[in-house]
Amino acid sequence: MKRALASGVRFAAPRHPLARALGHRLLLAVILLWGVSLLIFIAVNTLPGDFAATSLGRTATPEAVASIRQSLGLDKPLVTRYWHWVAQIFRGDFGLSWASQQPVSAQLGHRLLNSLWLAGASALLAVPVALLGGLFAVRYLHRLPDRIITLISLIILSLPEFFIGYLLIQILVLHVGVSTFPSTIYDGMSLPDRLSAMLLPVLTLAIAVLANMLRSARSALMSVTNTPWMETARLKGLPPLRILWKHAAPNAISPVLTVIAMNLAGLIVGAMIIEVIFVYPGVGQYMVDAVTVRDIPVVEACGLVFAAVYILLNLLVDMLAMVANPRLRFPK
Repeated sequence: MKRALASGVRFAAPRHPLARALGHRLLLAVILLWGVSLLIFIAVNTLPGDFAATSLGRTATPEAVASIRQSLGLDKPLVTRYWHWVAQIFRGDFGLSWASQQPVSAQLGHRLLNSLWLAGASALLAVPVALLGGLFAVRYLHRLPDRIITLISLIILSLPEFFIGYLLIQILVLHVGVSTFPSTIYDGMSLPDRLSAMLLPVLTLAIAVLANMLRSARSALMSVTNTPWMETARLKGLPPLRILWKHAAPNAISPVLTVIAMNLAGLIVGAMIIEVIFVYPGVGQYMVDAVTVRDIPVVEACGLVFAAVYILLNLLVDMLAMVANPRLRFPK
């Protein structure tokens, strides 16, 4: 009877290792996002300069500056302003832009969509090239093609993103003339014009993350090819490309996908520099413009969105790794 009750209690309140691990990681992500929101709010509100004084100009009187600060709530304590901001976020409201007096949520949603288009197009270009380049490098390991691929990846890693962008402008715009600059897009734009405008930032962002993805794919495939069962496949006389494609690639896909997902998180955050270079209307450009005029609600919203996207993508990577772990899925 006691055993039945004990088994019933265990059945009613299961403690599966996978569920515990996923719940723990989710809780850490929420705590991390809260901590990042606190840091963003403190950092933004301690920036030098004052929106009230900047908007009124040098001839502003102290009374006029104090009146604007009171209307914007800048005269309240920092803690009160933080909790008011958090309460607004829970309602899906980032407030009004001080510069344009427009809802930040509406403007940010449109800009975020543009940034996601940019990051997604760059990923579609970089991921297949990285995977095929890794397979090709392992196929000709320690030979000339492998050395060329390794050298190219090292060169790309050593180049800053802005240098790659300016180099592409020099080549594709000034010499070849196949793209446009700046990369301005707008509603109602035809598809060929939109693709032409996005070509430069997409290429720059894809090249910037390609080297890290390529080296990771090569390392993952190399670790798989040194296993005994791969040696057995070679002894059977199977073609090298078939061995890599049918046997090595499926077993190396898990670590490669982890690196790719982490690079995708970097694509969203790293797109800010690319957007500024090419004047692309994304979240990064929106944030830089807001910093220029001390538009605090916009800067806070953009910073929080960048942090949330980065944390969310890393959370998905960790969860996928946990789900793929047999020790958590099938505990003894």
